[in-house]
Amino acid sequence: MIKRKGLSIVLLVLMASTSQLIKAQNTANASTIRSELQLNTITTAVPFLLIAPDSRGGGLGDAGVSTSPDANSIHWNPAKLAFMEKEGGVSLTYSPWLKNLVGDINLSYLSAYKRLNRISTLGMSLRYFSLGEINFTDINNQSLGTFKPNEWALDLAYSMQLSRQFSFGMALRYINSNLTNGITVNNTDTRPGRSVAADVSAYYQNKELRLGDYKTTLRAGINISNIGAKMSYTDNAENDFLPTNLRLGPALTLDFDDYNAITFIVEANKLLVPTPPIYLTDENGAVVKDANADPVIVAGQNPNVSVMSGILGSFTDAPGIVESVGPSGEASIKKGSVLTEELSEISYSAGVEYWYDKQLAIRLGYFYENPLKGNRQYLTFGFGFKLSVFGFDASYLVGNAQQNPLANTFRFSIKLNFDDFSSQNEEE
Repeated sequence: MIKRKGLSIVLLVLMASTSQLIKAQNTANASTIRSELQLNTITTAVPFLLIAPDSRGGGLGDAGVSTSPDANSIHWNPAKLAFMEKEGGVSLTYSPWLKNLVGDINLSYLSAYKRLNRISTLGMSLRYFSLGEINFTDINNQSLGTFKPNEWALDLAYSMQLSRQFSFGMALRYINSNLTNGITVNNTDTRPGRSVAADVSAYYQNKELRLGDYKTTLRAGINISNIGAKMSYTDNAENDFLPTNLRLGPALTLDFDDYNAITFIVEANKLLVPTPPIYLTDENGAVVKDANADPVIVAGQNPNVSVMSGILGSFTDAPGIVESVGPSGEASIKKGSVLTEELSEISYSAGVEYWYDKQLAIRLGYFYENPLKGNRQYLTFGFGFKLSVFGFDASYLVGNAQQNPLANTFRFSIKLNFDDFSSQNEEE
């Protein structure tokens, strides 16, 4: 057993009181001039929903919205399932987590699909994030018991071709996040966080193009994921947004001959949740409140809004640079600084995938996130191969362990196509 003393309090504060942490972070300089853009990360509940769950995407810099369809398409873009060439398949992925510190934290992902007819496909997936075995203690270091915190999500997806080149997809998701096993911390009862979410996606695939002498396939995808109700871990804490995310990008495949093909992928991601605002503080650093006991916002917008308002407002709600603040909290925002901060909230992935004889794959990828929004920047490598029945993928992330729990970690995926089993049985 691995003891992590006091972790129960940390988990509760981080996950059940996220908005309060964000508020504290953004009040330090609120009553003075914010002369430059500062660290202002966006925090949500259940961030494990955005982790690349499979080794193929992990080897491409966490890109996958426009890659060729496979059994793991539910996470990246459910609409891709409609273009699956096989009748059905399944994939299983295992990802160690913080392996240099502990040995029992991991993410497992099981996904499967089945073609219903020529134009539609059904998919299912289950992701399970285990935080290992934890010995919970109170502030007096008295044991509160041992528990294995975990989070999981169950997905059901449907995809349909609307034409030979275009498809539409949707996924429904049930989310369960049990981090504290219902213990009481500082007279606050905790409970598992639960929610229901949906994905809406589209996919374009054109295999009838040519670039010079080479057959060319152009793909493009868009997916808005985790659209759902807010989540809370206590009855008296503010609800936290799910990690609603916009993912989009193109991919271009060049077939040099019957044996060699290479794909280039570029992808952009943006969280569609409110950006933390800047709050007014007095000379003692205390947050100033209005007549309704609400904090006075200097720059940015009120984050306590509905899910749909959060999605629509996420493109314009960054606080930007405050040039001056009046006595009652009115602020002058530097022109163009809001747009600059909004653009900094977009993260980018780029990847290259080479296939030899459709049996051996080599992958390279890079992920970039602005230093003011999390500063995750890492290089990834991967490979894969296909046998008569099974397929295998592996990826390796080269990064700083302080910024990415998957740094210097291998991930593994095993794939199985039902068609291959049927063909093998017929031959026997």
